[in-house]
Amino acid sequence: MPALRKTPFVLALFAGLLLGCQPAPTEYRTTLLSFGTLIEITFWGVEKDKANEVIKEVEKDLKFMHNAWHAWQPGPMSRINELLQTTAPFSANPSVLGPIIRARELAIASDHLFNPAISELIGLWGFHSDDLPHGPPPPADKIRSLVAQNPRMADITINDVRMQSRNPHVKLDLGGVAKGYGVDQIITLLKHRGINNAIVNAGGDLKAIGRHGDRPWKVGIQDPRKKGAVLAMVEALDGESVFTSGNYERFYDYQGHRYHHIIDPRTGYPAAGSSSVTVICPDATTADAAATALFVAGPKDWQRIARQMGISTVMLVDEQGKIYITPEMQARVSFIEPPASLQVSKAK
Repeated sequence: MPALRKTPFVLALFAGLLLGCQPAPTEYRTTLLSFGTLIEITFWGVEKDKANEVIKEVEKDLKFMHNAWHAWQPGPMSRINELLQTTAPFSANPSVLGPIIRARELAIASDHLFNPAISELIGLWGFHSDDLPHGPPPPADKIRSLVAQNPRMADITINDVRMQSRNPHVKLDLGGVAKGYGVDQIITLLKHRGINNAIVNAGGDLKAIGRHGDRPWKVGIQDPRKKGAVLAMVEALDGESVFTSGNYERFYDYQGHRYHHIIDPRTGYPAAGSSSVTVICPDATTADAAATALFVAGPKDWQRIARQMGISTVMLVDEQGKIYITPEMQARVSFIEPPASLQVSKAK
């Protein structure tokens, strides 16, 4: 029997058969509910069985974090708040100690424009509920009274697990940092389980590792002035977090005025001047807090606060639609439509 001649056609066919035996890279995607938002988790190149196994761990961890850090439902955080208001020292529950320590650091770096200690104010506005508030804003005298108490994270001292507040009006709401801290924890878990290409998207706030096949992960930044529209696209590189704070996330309208949930601790009212702020940095916890702090700082002061918090990649959209952007962010984003008004300014 004559030997098989290795013609180009046969070699190509043989190579094709070999390639056909290899499993094609796959995308695995699932959606979970936690922190009051949908969390979409996407893996690339992970077998389905392993993905399902890891997602069960992720779901368990998210449930634990949600219950432990919840601002108004009974649990470890509500107990912490009760003890803080006594101004006596106590041993903090380890389940909430980590995010509180990080929140304190970031609050101080932001000159307390990011201020998780104003839970009493947030509750006064009615945002401590799964349902949005309605009707008129709270009485001005009650707002002034709480602002005058000046609760800040610097009022808290933490030594190992011992915690104490010198201000009885300190009451914590970690809503401005919980998603970021939680996303960081989930990404760490994924890496420990050998997953190196993934994105965790918590209601538009996300962190990515690795790549989506032969390209980086691509994400959209919401247009704060057009419901459901995308303002710009950006590629999230390995280990980067992209977080946005906006006045369109939780709000209600009353007599033609929008009241949103991002409260300016200096005035006691929803922060004015910004429509949205997007930041990119490696640490999701920092990105989460910085997006809130820069939103409160507004168009006039965001550069100073960004510099103090070590953030260089920023885009702020003001209430008139003008875009303030750092050169670092300008080099990263692709706008869907050319901006009508754009100002490039360095943060540091």
